[in-house]
Parts: sequence; C-alpha cells; structure tokens
Amino acid sequence: MNFSSDSIQLFLAVLERGSFSAAARSLGKVPSAVSMGIANLEAELGYALFDRSHREPVPTPQALTLAPHARLIADQLRQLQVHAIELSLGLESRLSIAVVDDLDKRRVLAAIKLIAERYPLLDVEVLTAPQDDVLQLLHSGRVSVGVAFAELGVSARQFFQFVGSEHMTACVSARHSPFAGPDEPLYLEELIQSRQVVVASRDLPISDGRALVGESFWRTDSLAMALDMVESGLGWGNFALSVIEPLLASGRLKRLRFKNIENGLLLPVHAVWLKNQPLQKAALAFVQLMSGEDPALDHSPR
Repeated sequence: MNFSSDSIQLFLAVLERGSFSAAARSLGKVPSAVSMGIANLEAELGYALFDRSHREPVPTPQALTLAPHARLIADQLRQLQVHAIELSLGLESRLSIAVVDDLDKRRVLAAIKLIAERYPLLDVEVLTAPQDDVLQLLHSGRVSVGVAFAELGVSARQFFQFVGSEHMTACVSARHSPFAGPDEPLYLEELIQSRQVVVASRDLPISDGRALVGESFWRTDSLAMALDMVESGLGWGNFALSVIEPLLASGRLKRLRFKNIENGLLLPVHAVWLKNQPLQKAALAFVQLMSGEDPALDHSPR
C-alpha cells in the first residue's frame, strides 16, 4: 500500500485525533478498519508508526518525522481537488494580463495577490509593455485583460472598466537639465523645442497624441530605461506621478514648473477586454478587484 491519498488521510486522522476510535469517527469508518489500515501501512514501511503499548496509540519518532510532509501533501491534494472543481465551474487554466509599463503597478499586484489566495493553483501571467503593445496583445488574443490608459475614443471591439487615474507629470534631471534655468518656471510651449523621452512601442506608431508634446522625441519600450535617460539629461519626460514620486523625493528628478498651466495631466486608467471574448472567472475577479466592486481590495486613491 505505502502512502496514498487514503493512507495519508488515515495516518493524519490517527495522529491528530489521538486514537483509532476518534479517527474512525472523523472518517466515518469503524475502528477496526482504521487499526487494520495503519497496521498494513506499517507492514509495508517496515517500522511502527504508533506505539500501542499505552492506552492510546502514541506516535513513534518516525511518525513525527513523516507528519509535516504528510500534512503538506494532504493540503496540496485538497487544493488540487478544489482547483479541479473550479475548472469545471468555469475557472480558466491561465489568467494572462498585460499592463502598461509606465503605470503604477501596486494595485495590479495587490489584486493578483488576492486572486492567487482564492485560486492557489491558477497559472497567472503578467506582461508589461508600452500602451500600443498592450492593446495589440489584447486584440491578438495573447492576453485576456489589459490595464492601460484610456483611449481618446471608444472602441466598438472592447469593453472597459474605469479602475483609477494617473497624473502625468513633466520632469527633468535634477543634475543635467536640458533647460538653461531648471528652477525657473517655463511656458509649456517651450517644451515643444526640447527633446522628449517617451515610453512607446518598438514597432507600432504612437496612437495617443496626449503622450507627445515635443516635436523631437526619443523612444524606448522600457519605463526603467526612459527614467534613466531623463535622469542622464538626454531629454525631459512625462510620467505618472505615482511612479516618479520616489525619484522626485530623492532629488534625482525635478518636477517642472509652468507659468501658464499646472504640471499634471489627469489620465483615466481602464481595464479593457474584448467583446467577443467574455471574461472568465479569474479575469472577472481581477477586474472587480481593480474597480473596487470587490471590497477585498482597498481601493483608496494613491
């Protein structure tokens, strides 16, 4: 027999209940069946699991050594059984999400953490990419949900759910500013003649003009690289305030000041999915958590 799911259950029942009769009651068996099952297991293992010389069976050192591993396997088996049932009730085998790279990802990660706690065996994939690439990943069927800045128009192919906002904030290097007087307020129009660093697709044209102010711009598909380029003085950037706040606080970047407008364009953030691909169980839970429909995730503004 050796260890199987049934023998592990039997072994743990005796170990945790303290007697063959109590274990039998918990399992809905007669005590003789439990005693015989343990005896058969001991015979195959070649050593005793319980000392029967006392009034109640006492676990041997070997049994105590095996116990943590048996509990771990029993817990994994329970998870497997639950996951098998969830799959039959509509849970997808994989949840694939694409997130715009220059977004604050803390809320996305908090939602994924809660989903992982609900469905511990669910395979989760999180991709990060520039805005246009995220939308292409969605429309190609590569991911089931995208988290992106709101588009200028409403797409007939997509559903969307508002999940928050970001203040896009113009900034420069604190040490290598491309402007002659970085501490002096500028007119917004002065940015047009200065090189802008943008996070954009490697291959796709930039579809949302709100991202561009400067007539000259350098592009990268990585937020981390874009921030390094701005900090090195290669240009100015327009990034989510929640993302650059630590760099502003540490003095690595400096927020520009304008004479004719406030520095900070408020952009909505949406969860988006295709109309012809209805959200499955985990994807729906993710959208609900992100939008605040599920109270399990604190949705206070950041």
